[in-house]
Amino acid sequence: MKTLSSMLAGIALCGAATLAQAADNPLSVHVLNIQDGKPSGGVEVVLEKQTDGGWETLNQATTDEESGRISALFPKDQAFESGVYRVTFETGDWFEAHDTETFFPEIPVPFKVEDTDQHYHIPLLLSPYGYSTYRGS
Repeated sequence: MKTLSSMLAGIALCGAATLAQAADNPLSVHVLNIQDGKPSGGVEVVLEKQTDGGWETLNQATTDEESGRISALFPKDQAFESGVYRVTFETGDWFEAHDTETFFPEIPVPFKVEDTDQHYHIPLLLSPYGYSTYRGS
């Protein structure tokens, strides 16, 4: 059985290749199922930006089957600006497709962008009754 530290080490190694692919895009995400240590391909992810009137949807994509990643989530035709953004991982459908009950049908992760020259990577470590996320690079 893989330990959490070995899974995180694998994420870091895979992250270097993904960042090279997404060098021109400021935002990437990754979903890893920590029950079995495998990437979670097929998770729908919605990107929104906070505005004075609420949340504006910017993009939607699905994690790839092989790596559980979306290496370029920010829309190519828009300027990356400072502000508060949110990625929402639509986990309910993913768990249902894998015949697994979950307490979390979706996981919203708001984050603040101050330096638009940096890359923002948001990994999600997922299980049916818990999750963790952090700012990757």
